[in-house]
Amino acid sequence: MLNPTEEILKEHYKDLADKPFFKKLVNYISQGPVIAMVWEGVDIVKQGRRIIGETNPLDSAVGTIRGDFGLEVGRNIIHGSDSVASANREINLWFKADELIQWKNHSTEWIYE
Repeated sequence: MLNPTEEILKEHYKDLADKPFFKKLVNYISQGPVIAMVWEGVDIVKQGRRIIGETNPLDSAVGTIRGDFGLEVGRNIIHGSDSVASANREINLWFKADELIQWKNHSTEWIYE
């Protein structure tokens, strides 16, 4: 959990910098702490986005994070990378290398071929 700086948020969302909502987005996210995390797994970007739901919470399925807990696009409650390249850029922005823990789950051999 951390309070993101305006600098980090502007860099994170730099692809949206020319959008009319950019300033409101940065302001909204900087109002309180965020939980930054890295997910991994088979086809994790696609699967993660299925868990998260559509960008517009009203278009999201029940059972997704946005579908169950979101109401408006401008007050989205979760971010998910849209590609592996974006994920790598975002991971390097939010985390130092020594903050990422590598481990092998004891059940890996039972879950994956």
